Amino acid sequence: MRFSPKVQAPVFAAAFLCACTAAAAIAATGASVSSNDQFRAAETWAFPEVWSQDPGAPRAKLPQLAASTVMHIPGSTQAYTLAQTRAFRDGERDSPIMHEELSHVSDIDLKLAAEYFSKLSYTRWTRVIEAARVPKTHRDNFTLAVTEGLGTEPIGNRVIVVPANLKRTMLGDTRSGYVAYVPPGSIEMGAKIAAHGVGTAPACEGCHGVKLEGQTMPGIGIVPPLAGRMPNYIVRELMWFREGKRTDPAATPMRAEVSHLTLKDMIDVAAYAASCKP
Repeated sequence: MRFSPKVQAPVFAAAFLCACTAAAAIAATGASVSSNDQFRAAETWAFPEVWSQDPGAPRAKLPQLAASTVMHIPGSTQAYTLAQTRAFRDGERDSPIMHEELSHVSDIDLKLAAEYFSKLSYTRWTRVIEAARVPKTHRDNFTLAVTEGLGTEPIGNRVIVVPANLKRTMLGDTRSGYVAYVPPGSIEMGAKIAAHGVGTAPACEGCHGVKLEGQTMPGIGIVPPLAGRMPNYIVRELMWFREGKRTDPAATPMRAEVSHLTLKDMIDVAAYAASCKP
């Protein structure tokens, strides 16, 4: 059966997103650990799917949860989506599953999906809350979830992201959203880092734009938006840059920048970016 071009684009894009989200969640379970103890400890909350592996967990839930916690395809430009999916396919972004999935996607179909997603608006799913204490959590099917009846604990140097309604999230309801708890003062400090930099690291706004909405820069190319993206997603990407898991040419500037950032700096920037309007 062949669809008309108008039907073909969203149909293929939906299938493409399911493949990408499932692959992203599965690939994350193979993420290497950092040799730095501080970053090694951070992976327990930045990559909850790594530390909650349950051989008996239904695989069908992976695309639903991954779509809510990992993928940020809508709202990106066609060129950026094409560049990043090609990086997965060519092994420049570390994900054996994504590489396998995309190795079967033709350039025509890849372009078709990227064009479709570029016409969608990004929807912010996360409400950011600064809190010195956060609900105690456990890992439930590749996400953190509030442990009812056990009270709270200090947030420390973490970002804790939990479904606003776990049941609805498990059913794949993307309208339910998430709550992101970040350390007190992190949004204000992140705004300062974004505007002025920290130490030898330059300002985020210099490349990502004043409102962190992304832009195209001469000599660099397409710089993606950060505004409104989930803070744990931003932190994990920064950690991947640091770990050398993003090696495509467009990642070169970021690999240099993250070498100057502490984990706290990453959390502060992520908290601020997540609080911004996309």
